[in-house]
Amino acid sequence: MEYNDQPDQPQPPQPPGNKNKWLVPLLLGIIIGGILVILINPDFLNNENTEQANLAEEENNETSGSNDDSAGQPMQVDVSTQLTDIIEQVTPAVVGITNIQQNVSWGAGADGIEAGTGSGVIYKVENGETYIVTNHHVIEDADAVEVIMYDDTHMEADIIGSDLFTDLAVLKMESGNKDKAMEVGSSANLKVGEPAIAIGNPLGAYLSSTVTQGVISGTERTIPMDFNFDGQPDWQAEVVQTDAAINPGNSGGALINLYGQLIGINSMKINEEAVEGIGFAIPIDSALPVMQELEEHGEVVRPFLGVEIYSIEELPQYEWRNTLQLPLEVDGGVYVWSVENASPADKAGIEQYDVIVALDGEPVYNTIDLRKILYEQKDVGDHIKVDYYRDGELNQTEIVLEVQE
Repeated sequence: MEYNDQPDQPQPPQPPGNKNKWLVPLLLGIIIGGILVILINPDFLNNENTEQANLAEEENNETSGSNDDSAGQPMQVDVSTQLTDIIEQVTPAVVGITNIQQNVSWGAGADGIEAGTGSGVIYKVENGETYIVTNHHVIEDADAVEVIMYDDTHMEADIIGSDLFTDLAVLKMESGNKDKAMEVGSSANLKVGEPAIAIGNPLGAYLSSTVTQGVISGTERTIPMDFNFDGQPDWQAEVVQTDAAINPGNSGGALINLYGQLIGINSMKINEEAVEGIGFAIPIDSALPVMQELEEHGEVVRPFLGVEIYSIEELPQYEWRNTLQLPLEVDGGVYVWSVENASPADKAGIEQYDVIVALDGEPVYNTIDLRKILYEQKDVGDHIKVDYYRDGELNQTEIVLEVQE
């Protein structure tokens, strides 16, 4: 409504017969009424907007299929997750291993001393006996082995057998009422980035059942092994890499997946100041045949040549051409340092300083190549063709592989 200070002016007369004379007062009444409602109840528009917003939200929820009835309720956190449940189930199958050695200078009646500790995994319980897998280096040179169970029970175990090249050993002891084997999984389809959990006794029994979590950092890794510590690799271990913390004492412990299945036997780590989070485990698919053979025979039976060999790459080039008289085209091989009497190599005519360059046509560049072919592709009783150089001349002979007595 407007207020005008000017005096009223006379209005001209309306023409007769105007049919819309009622329309203007009606519109003015509606407008004035709306203004009065807003002035009297200023929350009217807010309520209307709120109702529209609520209606829009309900429609949106119906469209998206949301049925969340917990809005505004405090979040409930369940700390008993699938992971903790699985760890609780499998941890009793991981045990401590104590290597006890007799100090001969103390006499026959002296007690043994603790020469080292590690971990082990119960993988089978049957016929009143419990079988444990651990690392060869954990029980190496042991006169007795003590197993520390999850509940701190100490048990004596027998060493069924162990193997240097695979770094595996199998123990056996009488079963207790609570002994339970861990489910064995598979390492064949492991993927990089897949979660992995290591369980063991780092630094000794007082940190027993330590759990560390990480991922599979790499599969089918090959790590050189130096058994006699001469600075030259004697074997190449095929392992799984993980960043789950593996420390001294974890050796022989379990590497499991999120289903609680055993996928590897923890074996080693890179122990250098500048290196962090690089550990290795023996894949369970590679370990199982060795474990079975150790159970049955107490050792892994491998073909035997009867020669002491070294890689020619350890020698200076001068020795290649002068002492061994190798042609220039030869770029690798192993030289024979000694031949065991009546061995397969001796029977086939192999002599000292012969340089073996191929087995059954497969090139041999170093001692690892020769052992890989011999131990992984051949069996006792096989006939194998050996290419070798003697006095600069290439020769070939056939060796019948035997088992080492």
